[in-house]
Amino acid sequence: MPAPNQASLDFLLSRRSRPAKTLSAPTPTRDDLLPLLTAAARTPDHGKLEPWRFVVIESGAMPRLAQAVEAQARSAGLDDAAIDKARSQFDQGHLAVAVIEVQKPSEKVPPIEQTYSAGAVCLALLNAALASGWGANWLTGFAAHNRPFLRETLSLADHESLAGFIHIATETKVPPERPRPAIEEITTWLSA
Repeated sequence: MPAPNQASLDFLLSRRSRPAKTLSAPTPTRDDLLPLLTAAARTPDHGKLEPWRFVVIESGAMPRLAQAVEAQARSAGLDDAAIDKARSQFDQGHLAVAVIEVQKPSEKVPPIEQTYSAGAVCLALLNAALASGWGANWLTGFAAHNRPFLRETLSLADHESLAGFIHIATETKVPPERPRPAIEEITTWLSA
């Protein structure tokens, strides 16, 4: 029988993202953040391509990103409610890590596998932050898919996209548990 790491399993069975709007200062320092980024970079990466990178958005940059996303949302014709929603993660944010998917040419690793790896980095970073005692949340939204915003604020190249913004700060309240999938309803067993 394998030797279980029960503490890790218990964490995974009870992990819960913290709504970004409930996060507050203080945030991780650069020294606090480096082990979290290191843990995230241990994500499965077929072909060792490292099809992702990080952009750390500190509190001083949040107002600039809020203004930039509002300008792009207005250009796209979004209504006021949608504009407020697009701005909110930056208006309320204290620190976020943008996980950038970097598509790399490969004969062995198709683009979709690189996308999966970037998504796995997001979850690994989220879990590392939560395991370290921080509150954390993975957000996307309008900003994550608007090319002009991504080029202007995060300097994304044409072969790059955003996998997610991982907001990390101090949690101010524990969220209630939410319904989880019924495993027996979403699982199929194949046997001989």
